[in-house]
Parts: sequence; structure tokens; C-alpha cells
Amino acid sequence: MTSNGRPIRVLMLTCAWPPPDRPGYTTTFIRRQVEFLQAAGVDVDVFHFTSAMRPANYLRAWIGARRRTTRDRYDLVHAQFGQSGLVALPKRLPLVVTFRGDDLQGIVGRNLRITPAGKVLQKLSQLVARAADACIVVSEHMKAFLPRSVTAHVIPSGLDLDQFRPIPREEARARLGLPLDKRLVLFVGNPAVERKRYPLAREAVDILKRSLPADLVVAWSVRHRDVPVWMNACDALVFTSMQEGSPNAVKEALACDLPVVSVPVGDVAQRIGGVAGCELCPDEKPESIAAALERVLRRGIRAAGRPAVQDLDERRLAQQVIAVYRSVLGADNGGPAVLAERCPPVGAARGAP
Repeated sequence: MTSNGRPIRVLMLTCAWPPPDRPGYTTTFIRRQVEFLQAAGVDVDVFHFTSAMRPANYLRAWIGARRRTTRDRYDLVHAQFGQSGLVALPKRLPLVVTFRGDDLQGIVGRNLRITPAGKVLQKLSQLVARAADACIVVSEHMKAFLPRSVTAHVIPSGLDLDQFRPIPREEARARLGLPLDKRLVLFVGNPAVERKRYPLAREAVDILKRSLPADLVVAWSVRHRDVPVWMNACDALVFTSMQEGSPNAVKEALACDLPVVSVPVGDVAQRIGGVAGCELCPDEKPESIAAALERVLRRGIRAAGRPAVQDLDERRLAQQVIAVYRSVLGADNGGPAVLAERCPPVGAARGAP
């Protein structure tokens, strides 16, 4: 609540709003955060727009967002991704920005280098960071990409632990029509996105097959609600990205007790370090990944991952985001932060462009 006893009113800006459970969209974490903030008593409206990296789209979004903030009384604006924060400038209200990955780190191209557009995006995100009243990054290492004068809160993307939970492997495979007698290695992500390095995962599994039969399964263009079934059906997750903020696939796998084999990227070392059944590869060589996969598959047991992600419960992280809201509103006066917590709402969050 604000100091006068009413809920905090937030306009959420994003160019990455996911359609309702449509296959192939990986930004469901934004919708989930909005729904849990609303469940915690925050009054959130969503203004989403299509970017396509076109200035005309940003101009239309800027006009639309200005109309919304003129027409409706909001306490602050929260932008998801640095580029969305451009629509809030120059500021009319306190601005919170969550940076999630390639907005600060740059877009990776076909040669596995940052593209010219990615470098522009980095500069624009740094500009937005300087203008913001509070910055949030999803992992500690992303602070290094912010301007030196900018401080940031670290709040990872959270998990709905009711959705991502262990279920019997036999049940999961039956639901997906997968055979029970094969070892299955899961790759989650778009194989066409260069930074995911699907060819590296493919090569590692090909090497693995020389000593241990296994199949690589790609869970792409599946509904997000079905991802936990795929994770429970498979024997290991292989993660080969060259650049990440705080990869959700790794955290979701841990919530399902799926063993993770990953290269060192983002905050993966923090997430799987010390988790029995998981392996962090010492380098990015396909032979190293294959060797780690073989060890995991020969053990043939589930990981002890779920206890390691209890602190990522979206309910807890919503409270951390609310604390950031209150800090920029000067609401740290000892009063209640939010309304009494309710169950997450069913269906899409409110708001439209």
C-alpha cells in the first residue's frame, strides 16, 4: 500500500508480453510476475507494444504510454527490459526498470558476436538505467554491464512451484507418447537462436552416443504449461547457451528435480553448485559436456534440485519487487507493504496497449 492506505498503482511497460500460453514464447515470466504482484495487492496495468526494433513502433508506444499516464493516476512505471524503458522517457513518474539479459549484454548474431543492433541496444539500456529511479537485474553478474554510477537490486525471475514440480517419469512419458526404455536428454530453447548454441548440444550428444545410447529431445514450440511434463519425462537437461541473465530453464529443471548439465553461463554456477545430481562443465568443449552427461545418465537418479530453488518462489520475489516500489515512492515508513496476500489469479493479467 501507499502511505494513504491504497494499493500501489503501477503501469507495467513491456515489448515482450507473451500471448496466453502460445507455443514458442519464452517471456511468460513477465506475465507470471504481474499476476503474483496483483495477488500480493499491487494494482498493475500492463501496456505492451511490438518493438521489432523499429523507431516508428517506439514512437507510437511512447504516445500511447503518455496518454495512459495522463489519463490514469499511477504511482510509478515499471519497464520490463531496458528498451521498454525508452517509452517512459522523459519521466513523468518514478521509473523502475528490470534488465533481463541481452538488453544489457547485447544481442548475439550468427558469428556468436554482438550485432551492431545489439550494441545500440546496450547503449540505450545504459541510458535508461541512468534515468531510472531504481534498477533491477536478474543476476549479480549483470551489474557489470550497468554504468558505474548506477546501483541495482538483484531479483531473479521467479518460479511457480505449484506448476514446476516433480511427477513420475512414467506418467510424463505416457502423456507425451515417449518410450520408457530410452535415455532422453532435453534441450529447452529455440535451436535457431545463435546464443543458445544448439549445434554444441547436438555435438555433445553425438559424442555421448559413442559410449552410451541417448537421444536429444528439443522442447521448442510447446506450450509453457507443458514444459514441466517434458522436464519430468527426460533424464537430464543440457544447457549450452553462451550468454544468459538468469536462465529460467535451469531453475525450472531444478524445481522438477531434473539433473542439469551446463556450461558456465549467467548465474548457473550459483544455481546448480552443490546440487547433487547436477554437473557444471569446466569448459565449453563438446567432449566435456558429453562426459558430464554420461556421468549423470549412468547414475540414473533425479537431482536434489527442488530445495535449491525454494527462495525463487514467485510469492517471495514479488515482495522484493514491492520493496523496490516502496523505496522509490519513499514509502519505507513502517506501514504495511501490501494488502493481505491472496492466491494468484487465474487467467491473463489486466491491461492492453
